[in-house]
This record gives sequence, structure tokens and C-alpha cells, in this order.
Amino acid sequence: MAENLAEFSDDTFQSDVLESSQPVLVDFWAPWCGPCKMLTPTIEALADQYAGKVKIGKLNTDENRQAAINYQINSIPTLIVFKDGEPVDRMLGLQQQERIAEVLDRHL
Repeated sequence: MAENLAEFSDDTFQSDVLESSQPVLVDFWAPWCGPCKMLTPTIEALADQYAGKVKIGKLNTDENRQAAINYQINSIPTLIVFKDGEPVDRMLGLQQQERIAEVLDRHL
């Protein structure tokens, strides 16, 4: 994983995402998901680009079902932006880096 890319889990979701002082982008994914794998380099690049401004990380829905259930993840990849502990934006499916950056910029 990229240096600035976090790995979230059910155990750390509260402290790493909901209690973060920065906006957080969570990539809900699974290892068997082709589009998820295709999105990974984009997420890694954004993690480096937004280091210090937005916390960006991945959450494996196969290993961390509770967060996926809590946020009604019905298809992957799903990207959710959290700000002040609340989901404020959601993107479904494979996304272009520019589109994700536009969404992140709205919440800075």
C-alpha cells in the first residue's frame, strides 16, 4: 500500500474515521472485486496528493462486515467521504481520479 494510504477496520472505524479531525475518504472494497483492484492506484495517488488534508484509506468488506452493513454498502467499490463523523458524499463504482478530487475539494 502507498505510504499515506490507511487501512481501516471495524475495530478502528470509530477512532480513525468517525472521530477524525480531517475529512476521510473510505474505499469499501474486496480482494475478489476487479473494479476495486482497478481503482487502487487512483486511491493510492489521491492518498499522496491529499496527505495532511484528507485521510484516505481502504476497508475490506469481506473482513469488516459491520462497517459495510452500517453504511449500506450494497455494491463495491463504494467511496464515502466522512466529515465530522458523518457521511457527506458517496460514489459508486469505478471513478476517475479527477472526479474523486472534485468531491474531496468540496469538503476541504
